[in-house]
Amino acid sequence: MKTIEYFKLQAKNLHKDFKTQKPYFDSSLGDNLFEYSPKFFDVDALVTDFDIDENHFTLMNAQHIIAKLVGFEKWTEMLKASPPALELAKLLLDNMHKIRTEDWGYYILDVENQNSITLDDEDKLEIFKAVFADVDGHQSDGYDYRLAKREKPSIENQKIKQMEKKSTVKITTLPLAGKDLKEFIEVANKKFEDTLQSIEHEHPELVRKLWNPEQYIEEVIKPDMLPIDRDYALSLVEAFLIHKVIELATEVDEEGLIVN
Repeated sequence: MKTIEYFKLQAKNLHKDFKTQKPYFDSSLGDNLFEYSPKFFDVDALVTDFDIDENHFTLMNAQHIIAKLVGFEKWTEMLKASPPALELAKLLLDNMHKIRTEDWGYYILDVENQNSITLDDEDKLEIFKAVFADVDGHQSDGYDYRLAKREKPSIENQKIKQMEKKSTVKITTLPLAGKDLKEFIEVANKKFEDTLQSIEHEHPELVRKLWNPEQYIEEVIKPDMLPIDRDYALSLVEAFLIHKVIELATEVDEEGLIVN
């Protein structure tokens, strides 16, 4: 299923949930209200948080809400989004229990500010995969509007995950040394080779000559970021490597470097 088709399905599901609407009179409030029997989304929560007009809710309104849930201002904006942006939006919806869309926006802004860069859609997608989608233990303090189709984890399992999250190893001093430095270099080298192959540069051997993993790690993990979760630091090393590889490849192209 194409990503945009996935969102069309979510909008249809939300619209179906609204169509379960049944009016009732609330004597305590002295007003006519609606109740729902949804299967996919928490309609009551969405009505409250998005100020939805329950009397005139159309499929177009449902599309608008779905777009808002994944960071777009409106449905038409989503239709014009790049494939990586749509894939990221799907991951945001699928991982709503891990991080709110608003918090993800702040997270990316912080990364860009700290590193004085502007991330494109593909960069953001790779970071989300590395830091959130593929990492367990994250728990959003926001509301998950989805009605879980899977069995919810037990309170005991939630406590265990919270403990695991709190016990995350942190890096407190720089430069890295010993086992930490060795592992970070191994991760950087592997990602470097994968990225270099993906860009299919005409002279990969020349790009390798410019590659210095220790220097790169020092560029990414800076003193003002301490203390920093070790796993998060590793994810940053992977996430920003494409910029470094492109920078080195460009240097090779511009300077016309030759093999000695």
